[in-house]
Amino acid sequence: MTRQSRTSPAGSERSLHEAYDTALLDLDGVVYAGGHAIAHAVDSLAAARAGGMHLAYVTNNALRTPEAVAEHLCELGIPTEAGEVITSAQAVARLIAEQVEPGSKVLVIGGEGLRVALRERGLVPVESADEEGLAAVVQGYGGPGLEWGRFAEAAYAVNRGVPWYASNTDLTIPGARGIAPGNGAAVEVVRIATGAEPQVAGKPLPPMHRETVLRTGAKRPLVVGDRLDTDIEGAFNGDVDSLLVLTGVTDAEQLLRAEPRHRPTYVDRDLRGLLTGQPEPAERDGAWRCGGWSAAHAGTHLELTRAGDGQGGEADPVDGLRALCAAAWSAAGDGIYGHDVEKALAALGW
Repeated sequence: MTRQSRTSPAGSERSLHEAYDTALLDLDGVVYAGGHAIAHAVDSLAAARAGGMHLAYVTNNALRTPEAVAEHLCELGIPTEAGEVITSAQAVARLIAEQVEPGSKVLVIGGEGLRVALRERGLVPVESADEEGLAAVVQGYGGPGLEWGRFAEAAYAVNRGVPWYASNTDLTIPGARGIAPGNGAAVEVVRIATGAEPQVAGKPLPPMHRETVLRTGAKRPLVVGDRLDTDIEGAFNGDVDSLLVLTGVTDAEQLLRAEPRHRPTYVDRDLRGLLTGQPEPAERDGAWRCGGWSAAHAGTHLELTRAGDGQGGEADPVDGLRALCAAAWSAAGDGIYGHDVEKALAALGW
């Protein structure tokens, strides 16, 4: 089955950390949220690494340097080297370097991660739109303390015709207190002021996938993320398999209504999914069975029933969600499932 026609989560008899050589892990919403490790992340990653899987951390967040990210992961109990961290700052810096002269000046609207990545490519970060010979403007997530005047600085340069780049356009970012505005929201401020469109490097676009492959050398990678519109779509665009974990931005209803490019290969509740095989929903008489659950499209809604797991145990709610995905995606085909899903999710207790 091609990804373009995926109508059900896939199955894997082997544990995912054995079936794939490299996990390309998103950070925010997958490994940590608001600086704190997500439940089961530390132990799961340690077990995956001990089992032979290479771990690489691929983030659209351009605020921090790879060294700072690696140090933070080490503090959380996840041994990490800077070379195992790939950021959208690195991807956008390479993109800019391919289009301007070596040593060019680049106006930075964002954090230290952008400045370090630009210097790595032989470019010169500057702070003012009035710099003589300015070759580009680059915008990346600058954290909650980024001053409003920085957006004006970007607008001044872009309105004069200076090429504009963005590390990523994620509208939101998960944190300890909830969902906050991301770099995409800041990009919208400059877009409104200029009417221009930036070149974007981050997930789900090809520059980020290229940067990741160049830096990791992965042969059989598995993208692991919490966002359909960046992590999963990025895997789709790169023609690689993906695991969606439900510890970040994406909720169950969004997953059921996913269009084909946003449908992950596998679904699990958290990073423990790396250490197990994945059950594959099976279709029988118009219903999709997974574990102790049976799901079907019933005209105007999704219908979910307990079928018993055959072993006298409790039915796993994640299996029920997998069955619902198969029912919804197969009914939607190449579109988006537009019928009622709330009753089925309520029956699941999600």
